[in-house]
Amino acid sequence: MGLGGTTLQTLKLATIPPPSFSSSFRSVFKPFSQTFLCHHSRRQRFPFPFRFSSDNKDAVAANIKKRNSNANLELVLELYHRMLSLQKLIVTHRKQEVERLRGERNVVANKMKGKLEPSERQKLIDEGKNLKEGLLSLEEDLLKLTDELQQEAQCIPNMTHPDVPIGGEDFFNLKKYGSPREFSFPVKDHLQLGKELDLFDFDAASEVSGSKFYYLKNEAVLLEMALINWTLLEVMKRGFTPLTTPEIVRSSVVEKCGFQPRGANTQVYSIEDSDQCLIGTAEIPVGGIHMDSILAASLLPLKYVAVSHCFRTEAGAAGTASRGLYRVHQFSKLEMFILCRPEDSDLYHEELIRIEEDLFSSLGLHYKTLDMASGDLGAPAYRKFDIEAWMPGLARYGEISSASNCTDYQSRRLGIRFRSTEPALTNPKKGKSSLAPPEFVHTLNATACAVPRMIVCILENNQQEDGSVIIPEPLRPFMGRVGISEPTAKRADQRLIGSIWLFDQDPRMQT
Repeated sequence: MGLGGTTLQTLKLATIPPPSFSSSFRSVFKPFSQTFLCHHSRRQRFPFPFRFSSDNKDAVAANIKKRNSNANLELVLELYHRMLSLQKLIVTHRKQEVERLRGERNVVANKMKGKLEPSERQKLIDEGKNLKEGLLSLEEDLLKLTDELQQEAQCIPNMTHPDVPIGGEDFFNLKKYGSPREFSFPVKDHLQLGKELDLFDFDAASEVSGSKFYYLKNEAVLLEMALINWTLLEVMKRGFTPLTTPEIVRSSVVEKCGFQPRGANTQVYSIEDSDQCLIGTAEIPVGGIHMDSILAASLLPLKYVAVSHCFRTEAGAAGTASRGLYRVHQFSKLEMFILCRPEDSDLYHEELIRIEEDLFSSLGLHYKTLDMASGDLGAPAYRKFDIEAWMPGLARYGEISSASNCTDYQSRRLGIRFRSTEPALTNPKKGKSSLAPPEFVHTLNATACAVPRMIVCILENNQQEDGSVIIPEPLRPFMGRVGISEPTAKRADQRLIGSIWLFDQDPRMQT
């Protein structure tokens, strides 16, 4: 998932009542964490690798520590062994107990067929009722124990790649592309450029929706469409299937993708009085496409590139480093997502990083690729690489993408498996299939284009001394022009179309 390694954030929406209900709308902003993940009253069950965690307790505990996770492994293992004991009890004694209880109920039923005094009949009725309630109590105990175990187990993060740096916000610079542009004039940030070129309106959006919302105007709209269309076509050339996705999903799908809001700073917008929320990334609805299915091995890898709006609360984000378009509540993004065999996930991780770097290099950005440290990994990520681009107006590098290998962390929860067509190595039992048992796929995701931050990069890195902005060459066919000028600019050597000028007669643009 892209953008700063932050956990997903969520908008609280008013649910529109059906016509038969009251027409008054209510917008309630309750913390989604009350009904999310470790706060769920009824857990979504998944095949957590309890035996692996028990057999490799020291390694799992060390992994939790180096990822700065608050997961309670001791409690998980305690609950796991209690569940095993209860299951053994059920296997060895429960059947006999159930039969005994049922037998006693039958005796009670037979006695009740004869002539009985009302008091004796009521006594037998009460005895049968108590026996039945005792049986239900045992079943409920097992359900409660399983729910508690699932709740705690979901807090345990994925294992970590052995090459990941250990630490908090530390990282290794793997690669740098280009060098920061040197300006011979005072540099403007994208907010100033946007104001002078009439590209954004934050003030009106603040009145309409609140802070960290915005209107794109004029050429900024064309630039967003150009970025989406160009990126989509470039990624499709590499074998990815294009998608648009639902932008409201069930909270259980968010949970199964492994996103866990931390404390009060939940990042997810939940919808009041429903089990739905807005997506913070298309990774979530794309991950759900093949939920609870067994894929043919011949179909793998499955590669998707999804276009969607994303919604994040950005709780706790403030200051000049987050101003303008850099950190907003709603934005357009293209997300790449791959499902593959376990043995291939490292290779596809490298492929995703190459695609990201190729895209950003084509736009002329100066960037660095970072191998993120263990303490900066989200719970699903086995390994994550971020790309940060130089933003001269902000005078710093800013994250524009990330690429994560989640191994089977998400697929276990989502129930996505594949089955090889090759026969099993051992002889199957009579009447059983000879095919190999299904395995969990590995899932990977990567940002192809987070539109607002790409607009920041393009405006700030391509600004000119006269206040205009040159559009990167790959985007020009999608915009029908090569630059953006001040709305009031009038030059004899430029043909104006609205507030956009064509640079075909500008000597700076001759190549």
